[in-house]
Amino acid sequence: MKVVEKRHSGTLMSADELLRFGRERRGELIRGVFCEVTPAGSQHSEIAFRLGLRVGNFVEQHQLGTAFAADYGIQLEHDPDTVRAPDFAFTSYARRPRGIATEKYGQEVPELVAEVVSPSDRRPEVHAKARMWLSFGVLLVWNVFPRSRTVEVHRAGTEEVEALTEADSLDGGEVLPGFSCPLSRLFAD
Repeated sequence: MKVVEKRHSGTLMSADELLRFGRERRGELIRGVFCEVTPAGSQHSEIAFRLGLRVGNFVEQHQLGTAFAADYGIQLEHDPDTVRAPDFAFTSYARRPRGIATEKYGQEVPELVAEVVSPSDRRPEVHAKARMWLSFGVLLVWNVFPRSRTVEVHRAGTEEVEALTEADSLDGGEVLPGFSCPLSRLFAD
């Protein structure tokens, strides 16, 4: 992700302006600063879809909440505004009751966020973003590394990062009890 501009006038951008601006260029807002996000490659997109499909089916089958695909903007801060868009997110009905869909950005912090790491992403930035999600109340962050076919699991309340390999299974822990996905299926060619 690269920082592109504050705005033509030099002032910070609001979430409402980003929503209108987003029709022209894809990006996120970090404390009022627009950050352009380039479209994902095919491997990134395929893995995000597989993960979203598996988790989404589990969430729907057990009526646990709502699963969101990439490009779901979540407003985390106001004045200046921060809007981030994870590759996948899950929000329980406890945090986001049924029937409150809106055309604006989500205001409820999800319990689970998954980020598929792009080749241009650097590990310190990936870890910082996971810590950012946790600082806003996300309980579980999965950082998926397609190149190494690994996943790093970040949990609220601990600095420890669990590293999973293709031989392991990803589980939902307390956020999605009973969910399990062998990483070999997530990374299948």
